[in-house]
Amino acid sequence: MDTRKLGRSGIEVSALGFGCWAIGGEWQNESGEPLGWGPVDDDVSVRAIHKALDLGITFFDTANVYGAGHSEKVLGRAVAGRRDAVVLASKWGSVFDTTTKTTTDGPDLRPEHAREALTATLRRLGTDYLDLFQLHVNYAPMEAAAALRDVCEELVAEGLIRAYGWSTDDPQRARLFAKGPHCATVQVNCNVLQDAPEMLAVCAELNLAAINRGPLAMGVLTGKYGSGAGLRPGDIRATPPEWLTLFRDGRVAPEWQKRFEAVRAVLTSEGRTPAQGALAWLWARSPHTVPIPGIRTVEQAEQNAGALRFGPLTAAQLTEIDGLLGR
Repeated sequence: MDTRKLGRSGIEVSALGFGCWAIGGEWQNESGEPLGWGPVDDDVSVRAIHKALDLGITFFDTANVYGAGHSEKVLGRAVAGRRDAVVLASKWGSVFDTTTKTTTDGPDLRPEHAREALTATLRRLGTDYLDLFQLHVNYAPMEAAAALRDVCEELVAEGLIRAYGWSTDDPQRARLFAKGPHCATVQVNCNVLQDAPEMLAVCAELNLAAINRGPLAMGVLTGKYGSGAGLRPGDIRATPPEWLTLFRDGRVAPEWQKRFEAVRAVLTSEGRTPAQGALAWLWARSPHTVPIPGIRTVEQAEQNAGALRFGPLTAAQLTEIDGLLGR
């Protein structure tokens, strides 16, 4: 239970990953709307990463756009001297200004940009290779994606990356990337409130790891934000963009809070916290899942890693949750 494979790459990772979006700090789009999770203290972030490593977490997932490069720099600082003990994943596709910490509206899907982005990522992480390189444009056009898949195969052959994947919620796009022999993963939004049966079926069929972004539904499944507590200025959830339906007016949207309350008792069985129960649901849902909850403090690292002690939910509990959610 403590480890899983990154699909057909055979790369072994901890069953629980460490999501590095939040440690990137504040950044924004061209309209000035926040895309991060508020201010961070880099020293606190480094301590959280070190605690995660001490607790057996070896898989760290970031992206070049998180904090406009800052997340990669912090992660690189934290794992310096311990490169052989970690599996590093990052993503590319967005275009951003590191000085103003602002993204542009459109992605760059040119094959040459993939190489440029990887070079910059390796520099920020302080390493000469990346374990997993992921396309970070959910619905990129298929033709452009096919060319990017071929570039990723070249990068594997050159020893710059070990495997690659696509962060997408579309099964057809996952299948397109999986035609490449070194495609190992798909990063998909999946949690107890937002199941992804089609994507998980593709992962089972093609032996891809399902890296679960949003495993705690951006905090809904922690139970902390029903009244809006803790949502600071600069937090994307405080003024959510249109696609972020989980939050509204600085608090969990009532319809999602209601669904969470419906399953809270099952998630907290055997003494789990709600977050630990949500992770346990993912491990039970499929042997291919690798959840990557966002972690930015030592306390969060300890709580999330504590879910490993309990292991997955039972098949009966999965069925009970489906009934409570009416699916």
